Amino acid sequence: MKIKKNKLISLDKFIDDSLYNEKFGYYMKKNPFGSKGDFITAPNISILFSEMIAIWIISFWKNLKCPTKFNLVELGAGNGDMMKVLINTFHKFPEFDNACNINILEKSKLLKSLQKKNINNKKVIWLRNLDELDKKPSIFVANEFFDALPIKQFIKKKNKWYERHVNLDDPKKLKYQDIPFNIKELEKKIKFKISDKQNFIEYSPIGIEYLKNVLNKVKLNDGGFLIIDYGYTEKKIKNTLQAVSNHMYSNVLDSYGKSDITHNISFDLFNKIIKKLGSLSAVTTKQRHFLTKLGIFERAEIISKNIPFSKKTDIFYRIKRLIDKDQMGDLFKVLFITKKENKFTLGF
Repeated sequence: MKIKKNKLISLDKFIDDSLYNEKFGYYMKKNPFGSKGDFITAPNISILFSEMIAIWIISFWKNLKCPTKFNLVELGAGNGDMMKVLINTFHKFPEFDNACNINILEKSKLLKSLQKKNINNKKVIWLRNLDELDKKPSIFVANEFFDALPIKQFIKKKNKWYERHVNLDDPKKLKYQDIPFNIKELEKKIKFKISDKQNFIEYSPIGIEYLKNVLNKVKLNDGGFLIIDYGYTEKKIKNTLQAVSNHMYSNVLDSYGKSDITHNISFDLFNKIIKKLGSLSAVTTKQRHFLTKLGIFERAEIISKNIPFSKKTDIFYRIKRLIDKDQMGDLFKVLFITKKENKFTLGF
Protein backbone atom coordinates (compact mmCIF):
# COMPACT_ATOMS: atom_id res chain seq x y z
CA MET A 1 0.00 0.00 0.00
CA LYS A 2 1.45 3.36 -1.05
CA ILE A 3 0.47 6.82 0.14
CA LYS A 4 1.52 9.83 -1.89
CA LYS A 5 3.50 12.38 0.06
CA ASN A 6 2.47 16.03 0.53
CA LYS A 7 -1.16 15.22 0.08
CA LEU A 8 -4.22 16.30 1.99
CA ILE A 9 -7.47 14.44 1.37
CA SER A 10 -10.97 14.76 2.82
CA LEU A 11 -12.01 12.13 5.35
CA ASP A 12 -14.54 10.49 3.05
CA LYS A 13 -11.94 10.06 0.29
CA PHE A 14 -9.51 8.58 2.82
CA ILE A 15 -12.15 6.06 3.96
CA ASP A 16 -13.22 5.25 0.40
CA ASP A 17 -9.62 4.55 -0.61
CA SER A 18 -8.99 2.51 2.52
CA LEU A 19 -12.07 0.35 2.00
CA TYR A 20 -12.53 0.19 -1.77
CA ASN A 21 -9.20 0.82 -3.49
CA GLU A 22 -8.95 -1.97 -6.09
CA LYS A 23 -5.38 -2.89 -5.09
CA PHE A 24 -5.35 -2.66 -1.30
CA GLY A 25 -8.89 -1.74 -0.19
CA TYR A 26 -10.12 -3.61 2.86
CA TYR A 27 -13.28 -4.93 1.20
CA MET A 28 -11.43 -5.72 -2.03
CA LYS A 29 -8.80 -8.11 -0.70
CA LYS A 30 -10.26 -10.19 2.14
CA ASN A 31 -13.41 -11.76 3.54
CA PRO A 32 -14.08 -9.74 6.71
CA PHE A 33 -17.05 -11.80 7.91
CA GLY A 34 -17.31 -14.58 10.48
CA SER A 35 -15.15 -15.81 13.35
CA LYS A 36 -12.06 -15.93 11.10
CA GLY A 37 -12.70 -12.39 9.85
CA ASP A 38 -12.84 -9.07 11.67
CA PHE A 39 -16.52 -8.93 12.62
CA ILE A 40 -19.75 -10.93 12.63
CA THR A 41 -23.08 -9.66 11.30
CA ALA A 42 -26.55 -10.82 12.35
CA PRO A 43 -27.00 -13.30 9.44
CA ASN A 44 -23.68 -14.94 10.47
CA ILE A 45 -24.92 -15.35 14.04
CA SER A 46 -28.19 -17.15 13.35
CA ILE A 47 -30.23 -18.23 10.32
CA LEU A 48 -33.28 -17.21 12.35
CA PHE A 49 -32.42 -13.57 11.71
CA SER A 50 -32.59 -14.12 7.96
CA GLU A 51 -35.74 -16.23 8.28
CA MET A 52 -37.46 -13.35 10.09
CA ILE A 53 -36.44 -10.99 7.29
CA ALA A 54 -37.82 -13.48 4.74
CA ILE A 55 -41.18 -13.62 6.54
CA TRP A 56 -41.29 -9.83 6.71
CA ILE A 57 -40.58 -9.55 2.95
CA ILE A 58 -43.28 -12.10 2.04
CA SER A 59 -45.77 -10.32 4.32
CA PHE A 60 -44.98 -6.95 2.75
CA TRP A 61 -45.38 -8.46 -0.74
CA LYS A 62 -48.86 -9.61 0.30
CA ASN A 63 -49.54 -6.09 1.58
CA LEU A 64 -48.63 -4.82 -1.91
CA LYS A 65 -51.43 -7.09 -3.20
CA CYS A 66 -49.10 -9.83 -4.44
CA PRO A 67 -47.69 -8.31 -7.64
CA THR A 68 -47.09 -11.08 -10.19
CA LYS A 69 -43.57 -9.74 -10.72
CA PHE A 70 -41.52 -7.53 -8.41
CA ASN A 71 -37.87 -6.81 -7.57
CA LEU A 72 -36.19 -7.78 -4.33
CA VAL A 73 -32.93 -5.85 -3.97
CA GLU A 74 -30.31 -6.38 -1.28
CA LEU A 75 -27.78 -3.56 -0.94
CA GLY A 76 -24.40 -4.97 0.07
CA ALA A 77 -24.95 -8.69 0.65
CA GLY A 78 -21.80 -9.39 2.67
CA ASN A 79 -20.78 -13.01 2.19
CA GLY A 80 -24.27 -13.92 0.94
CA ASP A 81 -25.45 -15.68 4.12
CA MET A 82 -28.69 -13.73 4.42
CA MET A 83 -29.68 -14.00 0.77
CA LYS A 84 -28.98 -17.75 0.81
CA VAL A 85 -31.46 -18.23 3.68
CA LEU A 86 -33.98 -15.86 2.08
CA ILE A 87 -33.98 -17.90 -1.13
CA ASN A 88 -34.32 -21.22 0.75
CA THR A 89 -37.27 -19.78 2.68
CA PHE A 90 -38.90 -18.35 -0.44
CA HIS A 91 -38.93 -21.83 -2.03
CA LYS A 92 -41.57 -22.79 0.55
CA PHE A 93 -43.91 -20.13 -0.88
CA PRO A 94 -44.18 -20.96 -4.64
CA GLU A 95 -46.43 -18.05 -5.64
CA PHE A 96 -44.08 -15.55 -4.01
CA ASP A 97 -41.00 -17.38 -5.30
CA ASN A 98 -42.21 -17.20 -8.91
CA ALA A 99 -43.00 -13.49 -8.61
CA CYS A 100 -39.66 -12.50 -7.09
CA ASN A 101 -36.79 -11.14 -9.21
CA ILE A 102 -33.74 -11.25 -6.92
CA ASN A 103 -31.03 -8.58 -7.25
CA ILE A 104 -27.87 -7.77 -5.32
CA LEU A 105 -25.92 -4.51 -5.46
CA GLU A 106 -22.29 -5.16 -4.48
CA LYS A 107 -19.23 -2.97 -5.08
CA SER A 108 -16.53 -5.43 -4.00
CA LYS A 109 -15.47 -7.93 -6.66
CA LEU A 110 -14.16 -10.26 -3.95
CA LEU A 111 -17.41 -10.22 -1.98
CA LYS A 112 -19.40 -10.64 -5.20
CA SER A 113 -17.37 -13.77 -5.92
CA LEU A 114 -17.99 -15.09 -2.38
CA GLN A 115 -21.70 -14.35 -2.70
CA LYS A 116 -21.97 -16.23 -6.00
CA LYS A 117 -20.30 -19.31 -4.49
CA ASN A 118 -22.31 -19.19 -1.28
CA ILE A 119 -25.72 -18.48 -2.81
CA ASN A 120 -25.21 -20.63 -5.92
CA ASN A 121 -28.47 -19.63 -7.58
CA LYS A 122 -28.78 -18.69 -11.25
CA LYS A 123 -31.89 -16.65 -10.53
CA VAL A 124 -29.88 -13.94 -8.73
CA ILE A 125 -28.78 -10.89 -10.73
CA TRP A 126 -25.82 -8.76 -9.60
CA LEU A 127 -26.40 -5.10 -10.40
CA ARG A 128 -23.73 -2.59 -11.32
CA ASN A 129 -26.07 0.23 -10.23
CA LEU A 130 -29.69 0.71 -9.23
CA ASP A 131 -30.59 2.27 -12.57
CA GLU A 132 -30.45 -1.22 -14.08
CA LEU A 133 -33.69 -2.07 -12.28
CA ASP A 134 -36.88 -2.07 -14.30
CA LYS A 135 -40.02 -0.21 -13.22
CA LYS A 136 -41.62 -3.04 -11.26
CA PRO A 137 -42.59 -2.64 -7.59
CA SER A 138 -39.43 -3.14 -5.53
CA ILE A 139 -38.60 -4.20 -1.99
CA PHE A 140 -35.15 -2.99 -0.93
CA VAL A 141 -33.26 -4.44 2.04
CA ALA A 142 -30.02 -3.09 3.53
CA ASN A 143 -28.48 -4.86 6.52
CA GLU A 144 -25.31 -3.13 7.75
CA PHE A 145 -24.90 -1.37 4.43
CA PHE A 146 -24.92 2.33 5.28
CA ASP A 147 -22.44 2.06 8.18
CA ALA A 148 -19.68 0.93 5.78
CA LEU A 149 -19.99 3.91 3.42
CA PRO A 150 -17.45 6.76 3.55
CA ILE A 151 -18.39 9.78 5.66
CA LYS A 152 -17.53 13.45 5.85
CA GLN A 153 -17.07 15.22 9.17
CA PHE A 154 -17.48 18.94 9.91
CA ILE A 155 -16.53 20.62 13.18
CA LYS A 156 -17.74 23.99 14.46
CA LYS A 157 -15.04 26.01 16.24
CA LYS A 158 -15.71 29.54 17.48
CA ASN A 159 -18.76 29.85 15.21
CA LYS A 160 -16.76 28.78 12.15
CA TRP A 161 -17.11 25.45 10.34
CA TYR A 162 -14.20 23.23 9.34
CA GLU A 163 -14.08 20.05 7.27
CA ARG A 164 -11.97 17.18 8.57
CA HIS A 165 -9.16 15.99 6.29
CA VAL A 166 -6.33 13.51 6.66
CA ASN A 167 -2.77 14.76 6.27
CA LEU A 168 -0.66 12.19 4.37
CA ASP A 169 2.68 14.02 4.55
CA ASP A 170 4.18 11.30 6.75
CA PRO A 171 2.86 7.87 5.63
CA LYS A 172 3.98 6.37 8.95
CA LYS A 173 2.16 8.97 11.03
CA LEU A 174 -1.09 10.10 9.47
CA LYS A 175 -2.97 12.87 11.25
CA TYR A 176 -6.24 14.77 11.03
CA GLN A 177 -6.27 18.34 9.77
CA ASP A 178 -9.34 20.59 9.82
CA ILE A 179 -9.77 23.02 6.92
CA PRO A 180 -12.13 26.07 6.93
CA PHE A 181 -15.36 25.25 5.13
CA ASN A 182 -18.42 27.15 3.89
CA ILE A 183 -21.26 25.08 5.34
CA LYS A 184 -23.88 27.14 3.47
CA GLU A 185 -22.51 25.94 0.15
CA LEU A 186 -22.96 22.33 1.28
CA GLU A 187 -26.51 23.01 2.46
CA LYS A 188 -27.33 24.65 -0.85
CA LYS A 189 -26.01 21.58 -2.66
CA ILE A 190 -27.87 18.99 -0.55
CA LYS A 191 -30.95 21.26 -0.20
CA PHE A 192 -31.07 20.62 3.51
CA LYS A 193 -30.02 22.70 6.55
CA ILE A 194 -27.89 20.00 8.10
CA SER A 195 -26.08 22.41 10.46
CA ASP A 196 -29.26 23.49 12.27
CA LYS A 197 -28.69 23.19 16.06
CA GLN A 198 -25.47 21.23 15.48
CA ASN A 199 -21.83 21.86 16.41
CA PHE A 200 -20.61 18.67 14.76
CA ILE A 201 -21.76 16.98 11.54
CA GLU A 202 -21.07 13.45 10.35
CA TYR A 203 -22.79 12.10 7.26
CA SER A 204 -22.18 10.02 4.16
CA PRO A 205 -22.76 11.88 0.86
CA ILE A 206 -22.91 8.60 -1.07
CA GLY A 207 -25.16 7.10 1.62
CA ILE A 208 -27.65 9.94 1.24
CA GLU A 209 -27.55 9.51 -2.54
CA TYR A 210 -28.34 5.80 -2.16
CA LEU A 211 -31.20 6.64 0.20
CA LYS A 212 -32.67 9.22 -2.18
CA ASN A 213 -32.23 6.96 -5.22
CA VAL A 214 -34.02 4.03 -3.58
CA LEU A 215 -36.85 6.16 -2.22
CA ASN A 216 -37.45 7.85 -5.57
CA LYS A 217 -37.87 4.38 -7.07
CA VAL A 218 -40.31 3.48 -4.29
CA LYS A 219 -42.30 6.64 -5.01
CA LEU A 220 -42.41 5.93 -8.76
CA ASN A 221 -42.88 2.16 -8.81
CA ASP A 222 -44.26 1.27 -5.35
CA GLY A 223 -42.60 -0.91 -2.73
CA GLY A 224 -40.52 -0.08 0.34
CA PHE A 225 -37.10 0.08 1.94
CA LEU A 226 -36.07 -1.90 5.06
CA ILE A 227 -32.84 -0.65 6.68
CA ILE A 228 -31.15 -2.49 9.56
CA ASP A 229 -28.02 -0.89 10.97
CA TYR A 230 -26.39 0.23 14.17
CA GLY A 231 -26.99 3.81 15.08
CA TYR A 232 -28.81 6.32 17.26
CA THR A 233 -32.04 8.33 17.19
CA GLU A 234 -30.97 11.44 19.13
CA LYS A 235 -31.21 14.75 17.28
CA LYS A 236 -27.63 15.80 18.06
CA ILE A 237 -25.20 14.36 15.51
CA LYS A 238 -22.31 12.46 17.11
CA ASN A 239 -18.74 11.59 16.18
CA THR A 240 -19.01 7.80 15.78
CA LEU A 241 -16.12 7.04 13.41
CA GLN A 242 -14.40 3.79 14.33
CA ALA A 243 -12.24 1.00 12.93
CA VAL A 244 -12.51 -2.72 13.70
CA SER A 245 -9.89 -5.41 13.17
CA ASN A 246 -9.97 -8.99 14.48
CA HIS A 247 -13.16 -8.26 16.46
CA MET A 248 -11.47 -5.37 18.31
CA TYR A 249 -11.42 -1.59 17.86
CA SER A 250 -8.36 -0.17 16.14
CA ASN A 251 -7.05 3.28 15.27
CA VAL A 252 -8.73 4.72 12.16
CA LEU A 253 -5.57 6.38 10.85
CA ASP A 254 -3.48 3.24 11.44
CA SER A 255 -6.06 1.13 9.64
CA TYR A 256 -5.46 2.24 6.06
CA GLY A 257 -6.60 -0.79 4.04
CA LYS A 258 -6.25 -3.11 7.05
CA SER A 259 -9.44 -2.60 9.07
CA ASP A 260 -13.14 -2.05 8.61
CA ILE A 261 -13.86 1.66 9.04
CA THR A 262 -17.46 2.32 10.03
CA HIS A 263 -19.80 4.81 11.70
CA ASN A 264 -23.13 4.76 13.51
CA ILE A 265 -26.14 5.91 11.52
CA SER A 266 -27.97 9.07 12.57
CA PHE A 267 -31.52 7.82 12.11
CA ASP A 268 -32.85 11.28 12.96
CA LEU A 269 -30.91 12.67 9.98
CA PHE A 270 -32.30 9.89 7.76
CA ASN A 271 -35.82 10.70 8.90
CA LYS A 272 -35.37 14.40 8.17
CA ILE A 273 -34.20 13.59 4.64
CA ILE A 274 -37.13 11.19 4.15
CA LYS A 275 -39.55 13.90 5.29
CA LYS A 276 -37.93 16.36 2.87
CA LEU A 277 -38.57 13.98 -0.05
CA GLY A 278 -42.32 14.05 0.68
CA SER A 279 -45.15 11.52 0.17
CA LEU A 280 -43.33 8.88 2.23
CA SER A 281 -43.83 7.51 5.73
CA ALA A 282 -41.13 6.08 7.99
CA VAL A 283 -41.15 4.03 11.19
CA THR A 284 -38.16 3.13 13.35
CA THR A 285 -37.72 0.56 16.09
CA LYS A 286 -34.98 -1.43 17.82
CA GLN A 287 -33.82 -4.75 16.42
CA ARG A 288 -34.88 -6.45 19.66
CA HIS A 289 -38.47 -5.26 19.22
CA PHE A 290 -38.53 -6.04 15.48
CA LEU A 291 -37.32 -9.64 15.74
CA THR A 292 -39.50 -10.38 18.78
CA LYS A 293 -42.62 -9.04 17.05
CA LEU A 294 -41.86 -11.18 13.99
CA GLY A 295 -41.82 -14.29 16.18
CA ILE A 296 -38.17 -15.26 16.49
CA PHE A 297 -38.76 -17.00 19.83
CA GLU A 298 -41.72 -18.96 18.49
CA ARG A 299 -39.66 -20.05 15.48
CA ALA A 300 -36.81 -21.10 17.78
CA GLU A 301 -39.17 -23.26 19.84
CA ILE A 302 -40.42 -25.01 16.70
CA ILE A 303 -36.98 -25.88 15.31
CA SER A 304 -35.57 -26.85 18.74
CA LYS A 305 -38.12 -29.60 19.45
CA ASN A 306 -36.62 -33.08 19.80
CA ILE A 307 -33.02 -31.92 19.52
CA PRO A 308 -30.23 -32.29 22.14
CA PHE A 309 -30.23 -29.74 24.94
CA SER A 310 -26.80 -28.43 23.90
CA LYS A 311 -28.06 -27.56 20.41
CA LYS A 312 -31.21 -25.94 21.81
CA THR A 313 -29.04 -23.88 24.17
CA ASP A 314 -26.93 -22.74 21.21
CA ILE A 315 -30.02 -21.60 19.29
CA PHE A 316 -31.23 -19.43 22.16
CA TYR A 317 -27.73 -18.17 22.95
CA ARG A 318 -27.52 -16.87 19.37
CA ILE A 319 -30.94 -15.21 19.69
CA LYS A 320 -29.74 -13.53 22.87
CA ARG A 321 -26.85 -11.98 20.93
CA LEU A 322 -29.35 -10.57 18.42
CA ILE A 323 -31.85 -9.12 20.89
CA ASP A 324 -30.09 -8.51 24.20
CA LYS A 325 -30.06 -4.84 25.23
CA ASP A 326 -26.33 -4.98 25.98
CA GLN A 327 -25.47 -6.62 22.65
CA MET A 328 -27.23 -6.00 19.30
CA GLY A 329 -30.80 -5.61 20.55
CA ASP A 330 -30.83 -1.87 21.26
CA LEU A 331 -27.77 -0.69 19.33
CA PHE A 332 -29.22 -1.90 16.03
CA LYS A 333 -32.22 -0.04 14.70
CA VAL A 334 -34.72 -0.98 11.99
CA LEU A 335 -36.12 1.70 9.69
CA PHE A 336 -38.91 1.04 7.21
CA ILE A 337 -39.92 3.55 4.54
CA THR A 338 -42.83 3.25 2.13
CA LYS A 339 -45.55 5.38 0.55
CA LYS A 340 -47.70 7.37 2.97
CA GLU A 341 -50.88 5.58 1.97
CA ASN A 342 -49.38 2.21 2.89
CA LYS A 343 -50.12 1.33 6.53
CA PHE A 344 -47.97 -1.82 6.76
CA THR A 345 -46.34 -1.97 10.22
CA LEU A 346 -45.39 -5.62 10.81
CA GLY A 347 -42.47 -5.73 13.22
CA PHE A 348 -42.97 -2.16 14.37
